[in-house]
Amino acid sequence: MSVGNSVPSVDARVKTTGEARYALDAAVPGMLFADIVRSTRAHATILDIDPSEALTTPGVSAVITAADLDGLFPRFGHIIADHPILAIDRVRYYGEPVALVLADNRYAAADAADLVRVRYADLPVVIEPEEALAAEAPLLHDEDYSLGDRSFSEAQSARPATNVAHEAMLQWGDVESALEGAHVVVETTTRYPMLYAYAMEPYNAIASYDEGELDVISTAQHPFQVREDLARIFSLPLNGVRVRSPLLGGGYGSKSYTKVEPLAAVGAWISGRPVKVALDVEGAIHTTRADSALIWVRSGFDDKGTIVAREFDITLNTGAYADNGTLVLTKCVHRCFGPYNIPNLRASGRAVYTNTVPSSSYRGFGAPQGNLAGEVNMDQAAERLGIDAAELRRRNLVGPGERHIPGKRAMDADLRADLEMVVKGLGWGGRPTANHGIGFGCSASDAGAFPVSTAQVRLFADGSALVLTGSTEMGQGSRTVLGQIAATELGISVDRIRVKQSDTSLTPYERTTGASRTTTLTGLAVQRACRDALAKLVEMGAEVLDRDVEEVKTAEGDVVAGPDSRASYEEVVQAWFGGRQGEVTGVGIVRRAGELAELPPFWEIGMVGVDVEVDPQTGVVTVHHLVTVGDVGYAINPAMVEGQDLGAATQGLGAALSEELIYDGPQLVNPNMVEYRVPRMGDMPARIDTFIAERGDGVGPFGAKGGGEGSLNPVGGAVASAIARATGRWPTRLPLNSSAVWELLNPPDEA
Repeated sequence: MSVGNSVPSVDARVKTTGEARYALDAAVPGMLFADIVRSTRAHATILDIDPSEALTTPGVSAVITAADLDGLFPRFGHIIADHPILAIDRVRYYGEPVALVLADNRYAAADAADLVRVRYADLPVVIEPEEALAAEAPLLHDEDYSLGDRSFSEAQSARPATNVAHEAMLQWGDVESALEGAHVVVETTTRYPMLYAYAMEPYNAIASYDEGELDVISTAQHPFQVREDLARIFSLPLNGVRVRSPLLGGGYGSKSYTKVEPLAAVGAWISGRPVKVALDVEGAIHTTRADSALIWVRSGFDDKGTIVAREFDITLNTGAYADNGTLVLTKCVHRCFGPYNIPNLRASGRAVYTNTVPSSSYRGFGAPQGNLAGEVNMDQAAERLGIDAAELRRRNLVGPGERHIPGKRAMDADLRADLEMVVKGLGWGGRPTANHGIGFGCSASDAGAFPVSTAQVRLFADGSALVLTGSTEMGQGSRTVLGQIAATELGISVDRIRVKQSDTSLTPYERTTGASRTTTLTGLAVQRACRDALAKLVEMGAEVLDRDVEEVKTAEGDVVAGPDSRASYEEVVQAWFGGRQGEVTGVGIVRRAGELAELPPFWEIGMVGVDVEVDPQTGVVTVHHLVTVGDVGYAINPAMVEGQDLGAATQGLGAALSEELIYDGPQLVNPNMVEYRVPRMGDMPARIDTFIAERGDGVGPFGAKGGGEGSLNPVGGAVASAIARATGRWPTRLPLNSSAVWELLNPPDEA
């Protein structure tokens, strides 16, 4: 079997040698280069845009504004179509695209962009949700936008006459009565920072428009959903839009849905030539970021430490446009209270429009924000109750097969066993040393998104096979893992498999590449496509071998009808078609039916722990030991599971200790990779233990279920609690960089 083995990534050589081709490397003959004129105001009416000086620059072909988009649907948006391609009448955040300059080369385009003159009339600015929710706050959106993706029951347009883009609530039981009767009630308020996902390849796209057909090469994680946005913008049928996503240089959710593709597309539509839009890191940061959050939680416990009720209030800063913030809020509401049995719950939240960069998907998808508040609250409760923090969790964790959210899939994991792996790995329970602290955290996310996937497997006359899927390879290893699944199902060597992905005109439909769904759901589609192909091969083999179908089966690359009647796949295909020709095609379909009728498709588990040391003189935090548990049901490729777990936890450490986008008034002051500090090799813990839990309890191939996000979600809370144990003071916000920890140790009222 190919599955279960750490097969090397099929992309490893070309990536390490620099031969890999990304969207950024693509070029189309005759293409123009685009540069974006960005707003220098956070909120203002556009009085005039004067392109005359820019148009005199040699090589410049056009300067496009919203006024030039007559005849097109000028907005896009995953759930709420509120995002203008180019600012219409007013700008809503500093850095918003106002005009697009097209030129023969990127340098001329950049020079000309500096010469476009825009006159503004300033409007009041709101940066924080508290400001946007105030009675006197300016209204950022005063119209009811059309809905985008209507497959989400949570989808709704922004509430009129408010700056609330979306509200969500989940509740059951009688929270107030339960809290009144509780032995202990613990309240916690936390702030989660505004983050940038930092995929190494910034946003870019090339678009060509010819005779009513649009062809786009892009960094999109979800090319099929980008196709839908573009089809709506240009009033084209879906077969008139082609979106291709080659290898992506990272995604982490930030390349979900539509980003710069409409800019390239309108450039091609107006100019009649292919247009390339390629952002730098600063431009990418001014395109999207993750929601910051203010979360209040109140939990009640009985005298044995059993949770009797929890209440959460969540406010997300969703930025100037909704993008995917509405769904991030809904997921945060559904994930904040943790994988615990809670008889009485009320979790409510709002995503608030502000004059900041629009927020969107980010690895963990609302879970890290809520988990910080929920898990710190659990540790504070353990301290108040005098119960060991691990024991408090053991008493409340939902068990295998139990439901902790009414109407949702039962828990498909053994959370207590996962927790034991973490606490034993950390050595929890030993005598603490000065300035050292241990923290750990638990999470379970309703993952897998919506279960719609299709795949095609083509078995050729030479016995090799091609797997076609719309899922996107962005470094997570899907091309390798899907090939392993196909090789195992077909009974042939993995080096006889090729996987081709992400072309809306040539590969089968794939709803998304996100929510840790690819191995589970796309893998199921590939598995079913292989079985469909083999069933057809059996019928062909029965004819070739002159046997009844019931006598024929496939085994290890052969078609077999008894001990003395055997033919290889290629012999069957060639004999059935005649000559060295023909192929067998299998189709696999996954939809919300059967074992996938219940949502979520699976629960993604996060179990992590850290051992930290705090320097009391400087506030510098050193993470000495990191423990992660990848509860994936079955590890198709164990090394890749470990890599995904470590990568996710590392991003969590970034948010916990160093990363934050900072606004000084209306402007971002650190939209670069020097002042916005992601973890580097020197920041990694000296000791890292990555455990894999395989219990065959997933709905995917061979009992697999998704991983890749889970180990990010609890890191912030684990670090915060570890620092609290090291310092004796509870932090209330991330990141806990040296200055924040020093201030925690030296509060102003004690100076």
